[in-house]
Amino acid sequence: MPGSGKSRQDFTRWKKKKQPVRRTVSQICPPPRRPLTVADIRPGMENQRLGVVRDSMFQNPLIVKAELGKPRERSCSLPGINFNYGLYIRGLDGGVPEAIGHWNVFKQQPTCPHELTRNYIAMNRGAVKAGLVTARENMLYRELNDIRISDQEDRRQKEPPSAPPNVTFGIRSRPSTPFFDLLQHRYQQLWVQEQKATQQAIKMEKKQKVILGKLYETRSSQLRKYKPPVKLDALWHMPHFQKVGPHLATFPTEADRQRALKAHQEEYAVRQGTLRMGNYTHP
Repeated sequence: MPGSGKSRQDFTRWKKKKQPVRRTVSQICPPPRRPLTVADIRPGMENQRLGVVRDSMFQNPLIVKAELGKPRERSCSLPGINFNYGLYIRGLDGGVPEAIGHWNVFKQQPTCPHELTRNYIAMNRGAVKAGLVTARENMLYRELNDIRISDQEDRRQKEPPSAPPNVTFGIRSRPSTPFFDLLQHRYQQLWVQEQKATQQAIKMEKKQKVILGKLYETRSSQLRKYKPPVKLDALWHMPHFQKVGPHLATFPTEADRQRALKAHQEEYAVRQGTLRMGNYTHP
């Protein structure tokens, strides 16, 4: 029947499309790229060289160049396909039945007697008591009196000191940042309070200080403060200019003018020049 043959072909075609494509192990995990050789070099490749070419040239990572669009070739040779990576355990343990059937207990191997350490402190103490001080005398004394440290003392020295039960080793973690104190300006308030307390303490110390008695002035201190009086001579004026007032007034008020004249008269004795308008220093 022509119809049945056509339906069978459609079924086989649908079955082939439905089945997943199986890939080999070499396609899933391709083997590592082996180093280049002279036979692998083709014209136009990056590693093409002129002159004498050896396989060792393509095993130097400083010389080998990466091909365009391909990963870099490894310059070290890898073992063959039959090589197993990892640790190979020789012998069989019997598997699960042997583990369930009996339990293998390792026998303790006899320990070889180890040599005790020499007690140099005791030997040096004995040599000093015997009056031996040179290096040769100490060496001979140690050969004749070989003192060793017992196992119990050696074990006691090597054992770490006992720590309290609630001790915690390591570095303490940093405390969390007080954000609320920072936002509320707490540290500023504390600083202001400390400054106020310091100022208050300084004031209390000043009050508690003993006030000294009145200082009496001596003759030298009084002479130092004394200002000798200056006799003022009236300036000579022409008779017809005596009643003429000034045409220019440089002081705002008469009180300012009198104040300036008074200061000038007080300093009149120490100034130089004809009008006593010079500097304070003497030549």
